[in-house]
Amino acid sequence: MPTFNEDTSTRRIISLLMENSPGALSRVVGLFSQRGYNIETLTVAPTDDITLSRLTLITLCDDQKIEQITKQLNKLVDVVKLVDLTEGEHIERELMLIKVRASGEAREEIKRTADIFRAQIVDVTSSLYTIQLIGTQQKIDAFIEAVKDSNVIEVVRSGVSGIARGEKVLSL
Repeated sequence: MPTFNEDTSTRRIISLLMENSPGALSRVVGLFSQRGYNIETLTVAPTDDITLSRLTLITLCDDQKIEQITKQLNKLVDVVKLVDLTEGEHIERELMLIKVRASGEAREEIKRTADIFRAQIVDVTSSLYTIQLIGTQQKIDAFIEAVKDSNVIEVVRSGVSGIARGEKVLSL
C-alpha cells in the first residue's frame, strides 16, 4: 500500500478513434479538465477515413484513475474506439524542431551532435541551425540537454504519436 507521499502515477499513452466533428476534441479534453487530470501531450489528426480522427495523448496517473478515465472516455458519443498503448508493446515517436545559435566553433559541434542523434539540419543561416529530430520523448529530451549550452532559441514539439506493435490495431 502506498504511503501518503508516495507517487504511484505512471505514464500512460491513450490512443482513440473519434468522430471527426466539431466539438469532439473539446469534449475529450473537457473530460480531463473536469476531473483535474493533466494531459502531458496531445496529438490529433484525421485518419484514412475522413469521418474519423485519431487522438493520442499522454497522461500521468495511477491504475485506478486510468480505469476511470477510459470508462468515461468510452461513454462519450464521439469516441468510437480506445486503447491504452502502454498495456502492450508499442512504438511511439515525437517530432521536434529546434532552433539553436550556431556560430564559430559551436557550429561544428552542433552538427556532430545532430549526426550522433540522427537529426537533420533543415535550415541554415549564418548564425542559426534549425534541426529536426524524430524519436522517443527520452531521445528528444537528451538532445535538448546535449545542445542546451549552444543557446537554444526556440523549441517546437509535436507530442507523441503511437501505434501498437504487431497485429494489434486500432481500427473499426
